[in-house]
Amino acid sequence: MPTCCVHLLPYHADPRARFALVRAAPGACLLDGGRPGADRGRFDLFSAWPEQHLQPAANENGRAFLARCRTALAGLGRAEAPEHCELPFTGGLLGYLGYDFGRRLERLPAQAVADLQLPEATFGLYAWALVSDHQRQTSQLVFHPSLPEQRRGELIALFEAHGTPATPGEFRLLTPFAADLDAGQYRAAIERIQAYIRAGDCYQVNFAQRFQTSWQGDPWAAYCALRDACPTPFAGYLTLDDGAILSLSPERFLSVHQGQVETRPIKGTRPRGRDVAEDKELAAELLASRKDRAENLMIVDLLRNDLGRSCRIGSVRVPELFALESYPNVHHLVSAVTGELAPDLDVFDLLAGSFPGGSITGAPKIRAMQIIDELEPTRRSIYCGSLLHIDSRGEMDSSICIRTVLLQHGQASCWGGGGIVMDSEWQAEYEESKTKVRVLLQTLERLSGF
Repeated sequence: MPTCCVHLLPYHADPRARFALVRAAPGACLLDGGRPGADRGRFDLFSAWPEQHLQPAANENGRAFLARCRTALAGLGRAEAPEHCELPFTGGLLGYLGYDFGRRLERLPAQAVADLQLPEATFGLYAWALVSDHQRQTSQLVFHPSLPEQRRGELIALFEAHGTPATPGEFRLLTPFAADLDAGQYRAAIERIQAYIRAGDCYQVNFAQRFQTSWQGDPWAAYCALRDACPTPFAGYLTLDDGAILSLSPERFLSVHQGQVETRPIKGTRPRGRDVAEDKELAAELLASRKDRAENLMIVDLLRNDLGRSCRIGSVRVPELFALESYPNVHHLVSAVTGELAPDLDVFDLLAGSFPGGSITGAPKIRAMQIIDELEPTRRSIYCGSLLHIDSRGEMDSSICIRTVLLQHGQASCWGGGGIVMDSEWQAEYEESKTKVRVLLQTLERLSGF
């Protein structure tokens, strides 16, 4: 079996200095574990200059697009990691699926306005990556066997040069962020969701509001400021032709390693306290909350069903339930669902059967997505989609794109939301939707002098 070539570099815990060398290149994509500020992500990886660019055609359904991605990956060819070298990526696909890619997988209404022009999915096919393993404290260039020797030498020279990369340019918002919905509109939407719950249509619906403003300057400067303020284990930066996706997500969607599948849904949130005593009190309140535990359990059941479509019968388990994870701005309630991929299925089948993630739709999933389309005035674009990599061996890891800012066409968009159940109080949900993204909005506003 062909094997990747690995070129060792000095270990860097923070990938930004090296990624800055390529961040303006076509297809530059960083999947960032948030080290050293965050401590849960084992790997960082990034690449640029893809061999191939993939986006869905106008009327192409989701499974057909994923089949094209499978074919492109097979064309690159499987490559193994060298012996005694653990790698999450040996060449393959990097990119995103937007939340609205789900429309290509399920029949959904079209009431929400599609006012952001981000393609519903974009992948590049990459024959190299720079990977850092924070457990082993190694950094290495990884070359797929198909990458020409000359190109390998150019990349080695680029990353071994001792010059300092250019500092980020300036970034600023032209005005503070403004919400798309006022409190009255938000309340009416929550009451409508609760009417659907009373009628038996659904058990839970994830409802979000959008915050927007105009921007100018260098998106990389914005990402660096956000990462300093809110390091997270599933962060990412993806260069667009006229902007970037900046994601500071704490949530894994799906990972596949040697056929073992894991998803880690977040459901349940409290703000961090102003002092140690208040912080402990808020964390204990979250852990003891019957409402939040019930909400979390509904999504765990939904994800057990989603994984069951693609996993070996009897293999789906819940090894972790209602664990506390704490971040600079919030505490979260997190669970884990695992399974073993069925022998006749692959990661593309898993994505087709599970996307978008149930933690950001509600239950039952399709009815919740229909209600979201009815009540959210605009489509979600990258919000609640996924940044992901799929390598030549079929290994995958992916995020849920919450805590994410889309910078495109001079417009900055950020979303905050939460799961609505029968005993939700609209005022508390309204405040929670702002709490979840306050650190992002305020960081960019302070960077802009507001």
